[in-house]
Amino acid sequence: MSLKDRSPWSHWAGRVLRVVLPLGFVLGATSSAARWQPGAQALTTFGALWLIAIALPLLVVHRFPMPIFLLTSALTLGYYASGNPGGPAIVLPTIALFVLTKSRGPLAAGITGGSLLAAAGVALFVRHGFGTFDLRAGLGVVWVIAVVGIGTAVRNGLAAARARREQADEHRHRLAEQERLTIAREVHDVVAHSLAMINVQAGVAAHVADRRPEQAKEALLNIKEASASALKDLRATLAVLRSGEDKAPAPSLAQAGELFEHARAAGLEVRVDGEPGELPAPVDGAAYRILQESLTNVVRHANQARGVDVRFERKTGALILLVRDDGRGAVETAPGHGLRGMSERAAVLGGTFGTAVVDGGFQVRVELPIEGEL
Repeated sequence: MSLKDRSPWSHWAGRVLRVVLPLGFVLGATSSAARWQPGAQALTTFGALWLIAIALPLLVVHRFPMPIFLLTSALTLGYYASGNPGGPAIVLPTIALFVLTKSRGPLAAGITGGSLLAAAGVALFVRHGFGTFDLRAGLGVVWVIAVVGIGTAVRNGLAAARARREQADEHRHRLAEQERLTIAREVHDVVAHSLAMINVQAGVAAHVADRRPEQAKEALLNIKEASASALKDLRATLAVLRSGEDKAPAPSLAQAGELFEHARAAGLEVRVDGEPGELPAPVDGAAYRILQESLTNVVRHANQARGVDVRFERKTGALILLVRDDGRGAVETAPGHGLRGMSERAAVLGGTFGTAVVDGGFQVRVELPIEGEL
């Protein structure tokens, strides 16, 4: 349970314990000291009430650390100077000084504690001269240094723990964002490719339904195949989301033939040059999705394109994939989700991604490094 989740009652319970426990210790120790020390005065009701008055302000020391420290210190000095029996009453302003250091820092606590010691030193000098001034002043300095040092160590420890929590939260947020982007890319690639093919085939079916029913039937069968493939991929992606485990089959260029057949069914001539060869799974999957999105863009956006050239090239330590259509009047446009997704896939693997207009058509070129290949 975080601090924010704690109820006001639990906060007040902690504050009461912070007062009751040290007050009980101070009262008990002072009473015992007065009883067992020869010639010592017994703790009177007035003295006990004085000690209680010193402890009660600690209930709100977290809100007013500096005033409470000064108040408890002044009351403690007055108690010792009043002739009441000695005891560990110094514990009470020690708590206030610790809280002051933890909340305001060692500089504020050190200056406040030093100023209080200076004022107390002047009072002792005026009252007793140099006889006890050096010893008491020395003990006071040691007390302030020790309490401020412990408070500073606790403050730094809490700050370091808070920084680690924030860093861990930021890391989890970054991982969640990366996972979200990965899922968005997968869903976009699957849906965009399938819907593009379905759209083209539906247009063909509508255009030839009356004159060439056989061709319309073929287009409808292509629509059925594309929609079934899309549903299969979407179910696999959703299964990963539901289970939280990567159980979906990884896409691979071994399935590139299906992409080429979809493009051919959409009326494109697909010319393939070269072989991708054996690839590590991350490179293989990224190359497949980039090829899929490139062919989808040709189907959806290329102007009067009749064919598309796909070239695989292996060079030392990298795979180069080139996809170029023979459309007309292509222009460089602001990247949409598809181009951004392809660029992100390449960047994740440390590769490069680029687009260009070549002879009126659009070209996608990606280079993916193959780890461990020299």
